[in-house]
Amino acid sequence: MERSYADLHSHTTASDGTQSPAANVRLAQAVGLAAIAITDHDTVAGVEEALAEGKTIGIHVVPGVEISTVALGQDIHVLGLYIDHTDPVLLARLAELREVRDRRNELMLGKLAELGMHITMEDVLAQKELSGGDETIGRPHIAAALMSKGYVAAISEAFEKYLGKSGAAYINPPRIHPRTAIEWIREAGGTPVLAHPGLYGADELIPELAGAGLEGLEVYHSDHTPEQELKYARIAEGLNLIVTAGSDFHGERGGEMIHAMMGSRKIDSAVLTKLNKRGERADENS
Repeated sequence: MERSYADLHSHTTASDGTQSPAANVRLAQAVGLAAIAITDHDTVAGVEEALAEGKTIGIHVVPGVEISTVALGQDIHVLGLYIDHTDPVLLARLAELREVRDRRNELMLGKLAELGMHITMEDVLAQKELSGGDETIGRPHIAAALMSKGYVAAISEAFEKYLGKSGAAYINPPRIHPRTAIEWIREAGGTPVLAHPGLYGADELIPELAGAGLEGLEVYHSDHTPEQELKYARIAEGLNLIVTAGSDFHGERGGEMIHAMMGSRKIDSAVLTKLNKRGERADENS
């Protein structure tokens, strides 16, 4: 029997991706995937469009979200897969998180100004509009504005020098703890998965979160080394966590692919049965 594969981490114009939700689903089909998760930052605004396109062309769409949290002094992201994206409580909570993100963006622009790089929010919004953006403004939009003003030559330079967690303009405002995100995801019927643990250098957090209800670990990610993938596969096995894979596809900005091409990290779609706790809805868009 031929195996089918899923990419369980992708972003659209609903947050900081450059393709529409429907375009992401069509790309998933083009690269030979059977399933794709739509996991925009702190928003589910792109899920309905993706679900509709999935039904039309026969690609299984996993409704998801990537929730921004803070622990151990740094950003920690928690994926919620198979959430009820219409849940009013979840929607209200995500709106609060977007307000925090907006404050973070303003503070980051202030730090850039102190460094002699004057970028206005209008400049950032213009970059979002270029990609047909919807709700969430993120650092890639600020990076694109820096590039358009000539302050950096590439998106990667903007993150390395200014916007990444070691950058001169990085800001980390108070946010919810990952434990809270796990609770929210489970209350919305979804499965919480720790995103790209190799980016944090905080492996001691994983067993703590597993004890708080974390159910999956993104072992295979475009920014993980083969050695990291082997390590996190062992950690997932030891903690009885579901292993997932995701490209973290955002599309291209300034001629650069952000993270990686869709399908560059993928996993057997048999894992979807483990992830989907709302089994009666499993075949809605398959």
